[in-house]
Formats: sequence, C-alpha cells, structure tokens
Amino acid sequence: MVEETPSRLGRGLAALIGDDTAFSLGDRETQAPRGVREVPIEFLRANPFQPRHTFRTEDLDDLANSIREKGILQPIVVRPLGDNSFEIVAGERRWRAAQLAQLHQVPVIVKELTDAESLEIAIIENVQRADLNAVEEAAGYERLMQQFHYTQEQLSKMIGKSRSHVANTLRLLALPQGVRSLIEEGKLSAGQARPLIGHDDAESFAREIVAKGLSAREAEALTRKPDAGGPAASSTKPKALPKAEKDADTLALEKNISDQLGLKVEISFSGDKGGEVRIAYKTLEQLDEICRRLAGRTAQKMT
Repeated sequence: MVEETPSRLGRGLAALIGDDTAFSLGDRETQAPRGVREVPIEFLRANPFQPRHTFRTEDLDDLANSIREKGILQPIVVRPLGDNSFEIVAGERRWRAAQLAQLHQVPVIVKELTDAESLEIAIIENVQRADLNAVEEAAGYERLMQQFHYTQEQLSKMIGKSRSHVANTLRLLALPQGVRSLIEEGKLSAGQARPLIGHDDAESFAREIVAKGLSAREAEALTRKPDAGGPAASSTKPKALPKAEKDADTLALEKNISDQLGLKVEISFSGDKGGEVRIAYKTLEQLDEICRRLAGRTAQKMT
C-alpha cells in the first residue's frame, strides 16, 4: 500500500501524476504539459491493473477517425518497465484507437508510479469519464480495498463520489454472474440490478427486466410483487422457528462469528427444517461492511 495515499486521495489525478499533466485530464485550452515526448507505439503495452475490460468497436472506430484528422490531443500516461518498454497507466483507449489509425508514434508522459498508484489513476480516469460499467467499477474498488487496503471512505474521496455510491457499487459484486454479465453488456443498469441483490431469482428477474425494458423503479416494484418469490410472496406471515435451548457448539459458533464481525450474531436450528443465522447491525456502515465481506467471499469462490 502507498503510505501517502490518504493525504493524496482528495487531490485527484493531477496529485498522483503531477500538476504538469493536467492537460491529459481534458483541459485542451492549456499548452502541452512539460515532459511530453513521442515514442513508437509498439513500445507501449496494456496495463494489467486496467479496470476497464470492455472497449466498444464503434467507439474505437470513431476515436480512430478523430485521431487521423487531429492526432492525439491528450498524451498517454505511462510508467517505465525497462529499455524501450512502457506500461499504460491512463489512455489505453487512445492507444488502441491510435493503432487502428495506423500511427507510428504517440505522445506520452512518463511517470514513476507504484502498482497502487497505477490502479488509482486508471480508476479515476475511467470513473471521471464514465467509461466503466458498474461491475468494472466495483471490481476496481474491491481490488483497491483487498490488495492495497483502502477503506470505503478513502475511495469516496479519491473518486470524488459519496461513500454510499462506493458501498452500493460494491454490493453489485454479490449478484450472480449471469446478472453481472448483463450489466457488463450494457443491457442492465446498476439501478435496475440493485433490487436483485440477495434475491433467489435474481437471474430470472434480470432477464424479465431486460425483456420488458423496465425502469429502475419498475424493477424494484417487480421484485416486491406477491408472486415474485420474495418476502411478500406469501400473504401469511411465516411461522417463526421454534426456540430451543442451544448447545455448547452453537453458542461457541455464535461467539466466534460475533468476534469476527464485531456484531451480535444469533443462530437458530430446527432439525430437518434447517435454521437461521441473524446478524444485528445498528448503522449503515456496519451493513456495508457485512455486504463487503459477503461479496468478497463470493468473488474468491468464483476465482
């Protein structure tokens, strides 16, 4: 983890790669920043930390046409890997389009950056340009949290969005792969998908939402219908599990989970009928932490 990260997060991309690169963030009125140089396009390679995985062909074609006419107006930010080798930190779409435009050289700004800073910049640039789909954005946040030990508060300051936005985006990783794929394909928005989190029939509902073109509000209403199989599916209140005296193993398990979460946990068991695990929380931050841990466990199992 970068030791200076908390103090630098709020300053944005320029704070990470230097004030002389403000031009690369879209300020085309300024003069070209100091340190820009032309390098052969084959010297560059894609960034393994790049959170964006989807590059629409039509968008690349449009950008390539623009580059043929006007050139690359914003330098690509790179970090050195060795002699005549650079890794792209910000600007992979421009690099791909430049190849389509058959450019031999591209303008770059070379910066010495750590892995964490490289990921920060890639996320900031894409989020500010709204280039990431919600699942890519969530995966980028999760990587910063798990690999570089960021908190949700630090992430919200870094990207200039609320902590609730970060928390809600991270929750999308708890969705089944089929639903996440629809988001990545642009067929389902984050707002449409959010009511499906934790729903047993999330994938079938997702397909229905896409087929009917429902809005986020209509999608939420759909999952709450009595015939939706959710909590409102039955007009009668489900019977509570009978209370029974807990054995030592159950009490020990409750204590173990409670100690790990820092929250009150109750486990009830009713023989062949199964049982329940209840986690009590008092604040939204505690709920966010529970969701983050569950999402993290799900992601680990799928990898």
